[in-house]
Amino acid sequence: MAGGGKLRPCHVLRAAHFLYFTVNILTELFAFWQAQADKLGQQTLQHIGLTAASLLAGVVVGVPLGLLLTRRPRLAPWVLGGAGVLQTIPSIALLGFLIPVLGIGPGPAIVALFLYSLLPIVRNTLAGIQGVDGAVVDAARGLGLTDGQVLRRVELPLALPVLLAGIRTAAVINVGVATLAAYVAAGGLGEFIFGGIALNNPAMILAGAIPAAALALLFDGALAGLQHLRGRRLWAGRALLLALPLLAGLYLLPRAASKLLAGFSPEFVGRADGLPGLRQLYGLNPSSVVLAPALVYEAVRSGDVDLIDGYSTDGRIRAYDLRVLRDDQHAFPPYQAVPVVRRQALEAHPELAPALARLAGQLSDSVMTELNYRVDIRHETPRAVAHDFLRRRGLWRAPQPATGAVIRLGSKIFGEQYILAEMYAALIKGYTNLRVEAKTGLGGTSICADALRTGAIDLYPEYTGTGLLVVLQPPPAVLDSLGPDPVAVLAYVRREYRRRYNLEWLAPLGFNNTYALLMRRQQAEQLGIRTVSELSAHLR
Repeated sequence: MAGGGKLRPCHVLRAAHFLYFTVNILTELFAFWQAQADKLGQQTLQHIGLTAASLLAGVVVGVPLGLLLTRRPRLAPWVLGGAGVLQTIPSIALLGFLIPVLGIGPGPAIVALFLYSLLPIVRNTLAGIQGVDGAVVDAARGLGLTDGQVLRRVELPLALPVLLAGIRTAAVINVGVATLAAYVAAGGLGEFIFGGIALNNPAMILAGAIPAAALALLFDGALAGLQHLRGRRLWAGRALLLALPLLAGLYLLPRAASKLLAGFSPEFVGRADGLPGLRQLYGLNPSSVVLAPALVYEAVRSGDVDLIDGYSTDGRIRAYDLRVLRDDQHAFPPYQAVPVVRRQALEAHPELAPALARLAGQLSDSVMTELNYRVDIRHETPRAVAHDFLRRRGLWRAPQPATGAVIRLGSKIFGEQYILAEMYAALIKGYTNLRVEAKTGLGGTSICADALRTGAIDLYPEYTGTGLLVVLQPPPAVLDSLGPDPVAVLAYVRREYRRRYNLEWLAPLGFNNTYALLMRRQQAEQLGIRTVSELSAHLR
């Protein structure tokens, strides 16, 4: 090597590991694309349609608005400032503002993308017209051309390259932001991306991210070609206005439909104990859209979808008058709630386990449902609900002086996990002198499990069925031997976590928060659907 350097064995090992990881990911990626070819094609068409529809709206509104500012320059700071403010609003927040008004689906997604496209289009239209040589404009007026003729025959043709540059910028922005449309059931390549994030599946993330990046390059390249046409720039502008509606129409292509529309969270769509397991056991394959987990209950309540995934102890089941469809063929394993803790933390701090054990067996299904109801429906804070429960059970103690080591307490990103995390934080503070550092809202199962294994957190509440099927993923023969027996599932999960990861599952909390399929009770009664088998039969 140059400079007399030597290639160290550790460098060779790292390079080999990186090569192995890359080859493995690429193999999984191509296998995923092959298995999901139909869905990939549908999502790509949806993504193109969303981008084109929003870009068309941006051009139709933004270009005339930019032209208006060239004649009313005093308005320019206000209009550009307002468009700039819209650009700074986080896209997920903007979608959240639009959902109460427009519901879920393509409506809020297209409006949000349209708003993001305004700033570059308006600004470049204004800059393009202002950049036209004043002498050329004066000469045109001297020839007797009216203001409208000067605009159409002189200013617009000369400003078109700058104007198209703004449209290019808007197109690239919209392709990227359109991935968030998956969170509001508008489809697009974001379905793969967010499903992969929830499941910590790099191949699934790349399956959506790579086509999205390719679409951004294609849009940019096509518009660049129009931008650099010589002598046919007005023709190029007309071609663009014709092409965008046609591309937007791709979103409206007919899709396979069933009698009921389902709205599923990204994790449920990809988990073995979610939709794939139901499809294999029941033959269940409804028309479905992907929704952010926080939106699925609102979507079924408002009638935007008819079927959702949820959790059997969720407080919104009672509040929204939903029916839990009975899993009559036991597709879902037991989901006992149990704290999972690093053994190093238990060994270093012997006082930790007795503090956590005070919650063992204290929470039944009905009790946990009531606590979730208070947080989800009555909007009480998880901390207030957790502390009130501990006081009523005689478990509350005022926090002791925090002079010991830090215990990092994690949780997933839904209300029940926040409640349990607050309970454990209060018990640790009240019965030990350990300090607690909360790292709540970590996202999907795999993110929490990886954080625990790597020592980023010391404990978090988990569910036995999730640990079994999502983390351990045993062969079918093992699953068959365990069956729906909660004691056998807990014993297996406890043994394998200890052996593989040096992690401990402590005593169960007392409730079973299983995955569930939910429908509006009135609709389920009208259709005579009480079980998942009856749902599957109805959809055939």
